[in-house]
Amino acid sequence: MSQLSVSLLRLGFLVLLWAMVLVAIGVLRSDLYGTRVTSRGKGRKRRARTDGRANKRAAPSRASTGVRTGAVSTQAPAAAHLAIVSGTLKGTTVPLGASPILIGRAATCTVVIEDDFLSARHCRIFPEDGRWLVEDLGSTNGTFLGNQKVEDPVPFSIGERVRIGATTLELRA
Repeated sequence: MSQLSVSLLRLGFLVLLWAMVLVAIGVLRSDLYGTRVTSRGKGRKRRARTDGRANKRAAPSRASTGVRTGAVSTQAPAAAHLAIVSGTLKGTTVPLGASPILIGRAATCTVVIEDDFLSARHCRIFPEDGRWLVEDLGSTNGTFLGNQKVEDPVPFSIGERVRIGATTLELRA
């Protein structure tokens, strides 16, 4: 083998080695920093904040969350919105309608919260017979209404607080 062939072979192996290192770094980076959150609205651009904090506006409730309740009342219950009172999205309010609110880390949720203690689809808050209920969707760390762990759908009244991970939600009129 000529000296040129050996040099080209070495260079090829070096390029291949660096490509594998960069792919491994990319995989580690995505595991550490999670998924990239994108805007849901068409043509709507997210405004960058100068202080580095995330935009505190949550998407309005949607009926297309993929979660269906048996018979959802077409008349919205008395509560007007869901307020986030602690956690990364503190100060955010989500208007309530006749459709369920799905909360979790997945991009398909109505309220997306980046928290390691939340499941992809953690819990849902939904109207039924003129009242709001909260239901845990089999999360690992649980959903708490006050100090009680929620396992089955439980009535959720105005002023009560639901805790999921480091986030606390409150139903307000």
